[in-house]
Amino acid sequence: MGAISVLPGGNLPVEIGGVSIKGVTVLAPLAGVTDRAFRTLCREQGASVAVTEMVSAKGLADGSERSSEYLDFDEREHPISVQVFGSEPHVMAEGARVIAERNPDFIDVNCGCPVKKIVNRNAGAALMKDPSHLSDVIDAMVRAVDVPITLKIRSGWDENENASEVARAAEDAGASAIAVHARSRSDKFAGHADWDVITRVKSSVDIPVIGNGDVRDPDSASQMVSETGCDLVMIGRWAIGNPWIFGQVERYLSDGFRVPDPTVRDRVEMAIEHLRLSIAAKGPRKGVYELRRSLAAYIKRIPGARDIRARLMTEDDPNKVADLLASLGEIEDEE
Repeated sequence: MGAISVLPGGNLPVEIGGVSIKGVTVLAPLAGVTDRAFRTLCREQGASVAVTEMVSAKGLADGSERSSEYLDFDEREHPISVQVFGSEPHVMAEGARVIAERNPDFIDVNCGCPVKKIVNRNAGAALMKDPSHLSDVIDAMVRAVDVPITLKIRSGWDENENASEVARAAEDAGASAIAVHARSRSDKFAGHADWDVITRVKSSVDIPVIGNGDVRDPDSASQMVSETGCDLVMIGRWAIGNPWIFGQVERYLSDGFRVPDPTVRDRVEMAIEHLRLSIAAKGPRKGVYELRRSLAAYIKRIPGARDIRARLMTEDDPNKVADLLASLGEIEDEE
């Protein structure tokens, strides 16, 4: 297959607040998923940037989350973005100061979470209801730290899309980039993402725009970039149990080569490695418990894995979990 270059400006690195991104893919922030273990695997497989699980600005400001595992990253993870949620400008600024002490490359404002306990605090997607207030939040954070401030939004709070208005307000306040999940807060994760929203945001601002929503493989990533002109592609749910997606997308958008899908053995070995990293970071009990969703995703497409998948959902012993996974390693891939 001949080389392709679907990115605006060819394959030149995207600059976000002076930080050069050497690639096109970003691991989206996912609560309960994008911990240090998963970020490590995704970066090893090709993700150009990873975003942490969201952390509370209030918790950081009052000291209760200063040593949070959400801020646990090392030099190998750079460029790394820490996502923070909150609604009060002075609290968000103080939270940003605490995060900045850990030397991340970016601090990302969560303006997209649809969960009731978050939006009831006027945080997450609720920030989109008042672009002027969001502008105050970003301005306070930009003034507080030297780390580039970015944000992740949705198309709107409800069917009344205002993503472009929010994006312009954020840019005027000093934001360095914006990620757009092309669904509204009321959509949550249902239906199809409306990529036209990303196109409109891209035409509304000069800062880099990161497209998000329904990117599940190299073809959909290529299509998103071609249709919207977005600078980077963010991948979330479709990376769970599938960190290979980043390398596949990066290579395809670079030169058109299709990296083969992982074999059964690849999936089993990656699941066991993920288990090892999770236990090392969180201890045996928590490391196993919090990984169950991902382990099930790794083996979902393996023939005959249904019974083992069910057992993984209740097994607490890490050695037995590893043995269950290893027992699938000899299964041959279907033609």
